[in-house]
Amino acid sequence: MTGPDDGARPRAIRVLIADDQPLVRRGLSLILSPDPAFEVVGEAENGAQAVALAGRLRPDVVVMDIRMPVLDGVAATAELASVVPGCRVLALSTFDMDEYVVGALRAGAYGFLPKDSSPEDLSAAIRTVHDGEAVVAPRLLTRLISAYVTAPREPRPSFTAGAELTPREVEVWHLMAKGLDNAAISRDLDISVSTVKNYITSIFDKLSVRDRAQAVIAAYESGLVTAGTAGATTGRPGA
Repeated sequence: MTGPDDGARPRAIRVLIADDQPLVRRGLSLILSPDPAFEVVGEAENGAQAVALAGRLRPDVVVMDIRMPVLDGVAATAELASVVPGCRVLALSTFDMDEYVVGALRAGAYGFLPKDSSPEDLSAAIRTVHDGEAVVAPRLLTRLISAYVTAPREPRPSFTAGAELTPREVEVWHLMAKGLDNAAISRDLDISVSTVKNYITSIFDKLSVRDRAQAVIAAYESGLVTAGTAGATTGRPGA
């Protein structure tokens, strides 16, 4: 006879922790293990070991230190895309401003979290990444990219990567790259948040990018925005 609490529970998120410092690995494991929403399935001390373990253990999320020996977190993230396509990477770094972070996002990481984040932030970030959403806050993402992504010396007027975008989609893409969230874009363009989301979905599809992080990187690489003008208020193209 079954009791009222015997209903099917959501499967725990399988997490692999990759960091070259044993104390950090153990600390992350101790934070996550008591929560039934997570199952820490393994620990890796370098990127190569993380890729090998992920292939065997099939985690849902890899919490990946960016700077590791043998194979760094950026290269490991890129390899995971072919070894375990369904696995999502949450990149960790000691510093907010780390040039490796943009590399990890470009390689396929779903988000970035500083190592001094709270346990609550870590848990929330893993859940968000597991759901397929980007974790990096728009303004932090813009600061990172504006510091480490170099746009072409001569911006491409036709925005080659987004040549099929409508003028309004270019507006939304531009505002995303400047660090505005959906609500701010909605206010700036005087359209509803749901309409902004529809535009963003179309932009992702046309740019062949997975999420907001990669769309912002594409904006810098295409020359739509540059490091020197990302935070400036500029005129918008016609709607």
